[in-house]
Amino acid sequence: MHPAPLEPGVWGVVATPFSGSTLAVDETSLARLVEHYERAGVTGLTVLGVFGEAASLDTQERRAVLETVADTVDLPLVVGATSLATAPVIEEVRLAQEVLGDRLAGAMVQVSSPDPEVLSAHLRAVHEATGAGIVVQDYPLVSGVSVRADVLARTLEPLPFVVAVKAEAPPTPPAVATLTQALGVPVFGGLGGQGLLDELAAGSAGAMTGFSFPEGLLACVRAWREGGYETAREEWLGYLPLVNFEQQVRIALAVRKECLRQRGLILESGVRAPAASMPASLLDQLKRHLAAVPQPVGVR
Repeated sequence: MHPAPLEPGVWGVVATPFSGSTLAVDETSLARLVEHYERAGVTGLTVLGVFGEAASLDTQERRAVLETVADTVDLPLVVGATSLATAPVIEEVRLAQEVLGDRLAGAMVQVSSPDPEVLSAHLRAVHEATGAGIVVQDYPLVSGVSVRADVLARTLEPLPFVVAVKAEAPPTPPAVATLTQALGVPVFGGLGGQGLLDELAAGSAGAMTGFSFPEGLLACVRAWREGGYETAREEWLGYLPLVNFEQQVRIALAVRKECLRQRGLILESGVRAPAASMPASLLDQLKRHLAAVPQPVGVR
């Protein structure tokens, strides 16, 4: 039996909160954050992804993050793998399976090579070693690997263990269209939701991203299903200034964490290297954006 495809909708990509001068994992803030996602109504959560700064965590910290999330919410979980090499990815997936068991809805594995044969062999090896369903993440800004969407689609089409694709290679809407037409699994957009409306129009299954207002993502996707483009556009317009403000090169993670802190969802907004900190000069602009979003600032 093949792994089940991910459910369409909004999958929140979870930040890893840190505290103190040592930037230790803040399990209390993490629990508070994922509780908010669950109350908001997301389909599931993606943990230890790029936004979760997983590459900066050691094995014990990753285990602590997984245990905290699993103990706090009942949502299905996708867990990211940070490496591009096969053996380390297998180790990361096995850790997730050890902690989560059947709560693991999919292991998110980055596109590791533009060569279809090499990429196919990599994904097959991870699945055969673990049995996990694979969420393929095409994110060249992080991986350094670029592959055309049609080539990726042909590579993934014969792989029945692929349970979803996360398309984050700009321009994302044409990539989403190519992948959804070729594959029988959901394709999600990311990148903070910047392309969400056009990705939905291109056939995406929803969003898998860490925008600090998951309520906005949910409202947009729900409106798309119920009323189409114009309805979704109206729901999303009020969030777009903050979406664009968050998704700034080099400081996006720090801006998002500060948004979450100001919402009261995490206690501190620290990020680990190599992420850049948010310039203090932008704080007043951020406060204006937060004050203008349609949803109330704070935990509902």
